[in-house]
Amino acid sequence: MEEFRAEGRGGPDDDTTLGRTLCDYGGRWQDPGVFASYVAEVRSAAYPAEPLGVPVTTLWYSEGADYLGRISVRHSVATRFLREYGGHIGYDVRPTARRRGHATEMLRASLPYAAGLGLESVLVTCDTDNIGSRKVIEAAGGAFEDERAGKLRYWIRTDAARV
Repeated sequence: MEEFRAEGRGGPDDDTTLGRTLCDYGGRWQDPGVFASYVAEVRSAAYPAEPLGVPVTTLWYSEGADYLGRISVRHSVATRFLREYGGHIGYDVRPTARRRGHATEMLRASLPYAAGLGLESVLVTCDTDNIGSRKVIEAAGGAFEDERAGKLRYWIRTDAARV
């Protein structure tokens, strides 16, 4: 998490899932009780509505004991924000683990989970200037739909991982 903070994530204007997490738990990660509270919150988020208004499942991606990133699968896009800009899936890879295919693998690996939720396809978005994320989405089978307010919108069939 310190790597994300060092690149400027978690500031008062960072309203992303990662940004909110860094604001809420920030420099307290080393406290086992704080970390346990965070884990309990993440595990329970599949049932109550998350801040974006829908249930979400967060999956961590690791290599041995090393945390590489996380991917969040929103069970629906029932809010206007998610339908237009946020999508079903969001992900972050720690800075020192980027450009090694982890995001593509995380996204592909989340598709069967989304299928298990009854989603035939998922909306995945990225900022227009995020070339890396655009390549990840396209490599996972993303079909470009359109651009809205600085976001590129792609649909990925959840059976894409099996094709």
